[in-house]
Amino acid sequence: MLVTSQALCQCSFGVAPAPLMATTSPTIVALNQPAATIMDLPKIPFGMCSSPANPTVAAATAAALGVLTPMPCTPMGTPWIPGSPTVMIGNFPALNNSSKCICGYGGVIQVLMTPAVTVQVP
Repeated sequence: MLVTSQALCQCSFGVAPAPLMATTSPTIVALNQPAATIMDLPKIPFGMCSSPANPTVAAATAAALGVLTPMPCTPMGTPWIPGSPTVMIGNFPALNNSSKCICGYGGVIQVLMTPAVTVQVP
């Protein structure tokens, strides 16, 4: 399925889903929502982060004598992979719901639900 703005995403180290904001190609719409590309990186936090690679989590965990202490999420996503191999939006592959994004702190971000459930892209 094509991913559009307001698609819910989840990080493997986050505690809450967050909507994706498609901003790289605001003129391409599907079902009245901007279509997303692989360059639409997550910007809204996923609640609290529990990744030991996150410096704030590591510091809080050390202060708690080794007890994992989640801290507020600050998404550090890379471009989504693989995206659609055949559908381009602008100069970038369209984002489909099977793509994944890797957070700089080691989390895997995936699409849980997209509003464009009737728009298919390979």
